[in-house]
Formats: sequence, structure tokens, C-alpha cells
Amino acid sequence: MLAKINNFEIDLSKPIDISIPLTNTDENPIAWYIEKPSIEPVIFGDWIGKVSEGKSSTNFNNIFFNPHGHGTHTECLGHITNDFYSINQSLKQFFFFAKLITVEPEKIGEDFVITKEQIASLITEKTEALIIRTLPNQLEKKSRKYSNTNPPYLSEDAAIFIRESEIQHLLIDLPSVDKEHDEGKLLAHKAFWNVKDTHNLNPDARFSATITEMIYVSDEIEDGDYILNLQIASFENDASPSKPILYKI
Repeated sequence: MLAKINNFEIDLSKPIDISIPLTNTDENPIAWYIEKPSIEPVIFGDWIGKVSEGKSSTNFNNIFFNPHGHGTHTECLGHITNDFYSINQSLKQFFFFAKLITVEPEKIGEDFVITKEQIASLITEKTEALIIRTLPNQLEKKSRKYSNTNPPYLSEDAAIFIRESEIQHLLIDLPSVDKEHDEGKLLAHKAFWNVKDTHNLNPDARFSATITEMIYVSDEIEDGDYILNLQIASFENDASPSKPILYKI
């Protein structure tokens, strides 16, 4: 099925999924010091909500997970603010022009950092969404245990550059755009959302901008321009599990 957006043609029958599925196995990626997700049938006395147990006509599971620590998720500025803001209320459009770039974070001291210079060298035209794939790009990203590993992150200057480039949606294959142990500074989050005071938000904070973390972009997907369909679940929460889908232009 073909569709046209601003005279660009995309084939809706060929989606490119860059999300990581959520499972209750040890293959699920984990960040932020929590345990793996739980997907278990509801139990009432001797009744079990699982068809294979022979006591239910349906599979009826409870799911316990954390959107920030258990896989691909999209968050709004409510992730870092004193007042409550919901991703379900912040994200009102779902199709965007997007650019995929590949970056190898630079070694700076004990850290690996994505710098402004790296981003600036790869962004030459305006785009609504930026997707960052980091190197090395092992398949292990889909099941990595990130806690206390000091993963690469985005420098504050890089986040400012992305904001000043008028990019509204940032997607990255890391558990956070910020350093794991940063004493709560959250410099890249604040810079991207233009949040100057988390307790008294400035009027020009970017309420409609989003950050999507823990994606996985396979090596077969080429750098370049795409249409992004950013799908979330309708959670009234600062973040939701999400399913970003790319379409070749």
C-alpha cells in the first residue's frame, strides 16, 4: 500500500521496526537497577488465567514493567519536572520526517560521549526527528543489562545543538541521553527540552518535544531520510512503551 506525504511516496506495507519488544525472559534489556519485567496469568483460588493450564478459556495476564528501564520508550518533559505532564497529552502527532545517523561516541576521560561536532557534521538539512545509532552496534543491545556500566551519552552541547536545529523528536539506542551517574544534573534532558527550572517551568520549555530511548537500529538499515511513525500506548504517565516505525522515502 502506497501513501504520499508532501509529494514523497512511502510503502506502508514495508515498515521498519526499530523498537525492542518487552518480554519476561532474561533476554529483555534492563537499565536503572531493576529486575526483568513480569508477565504472569491472573490467579483466583484454583483458577488460572492461562488456556494451557486447562482452567480458563482465555489467556489473562498481568504485566509489571517500568517503561524507562525495560525497553523502547518515549518520554516527555514530565520525566524531569515537579509538575505532572503526560506523554499521552504531549504527543499529538505521530508521523514525522526523520533522519537516521550513525555515530561512534568519543572517549573523553572515562566516558564515551556523543559530541556537538559529531552531530553537526551529519545534520545538514532541517528534519523533525533525529534517530541516533551508536557504534559499535552489537545485536546484544537488544538484551543488554545496562545498570552500573556507564553507557555512552549525549553531551549538553550536542543536546543544545539538536534543540536549536528545531528537532522535535530525538531517538537514541541508549538507556538515556544523559550520563548514568550524573548527580541528578540531567544536562542533556534539560537542554533538549529547554527546561531551566524543573520546579517553575519557563514558558519556552518544549512541551511537545519527545525523547525515545532504548531503540535498536540494525546494520541493514541505511543512514538517511525516512518517515517516522512514533507509536505510543495511551498512558497518562511521563513515559510510555513505544514502537517507532520507519518507512523509506
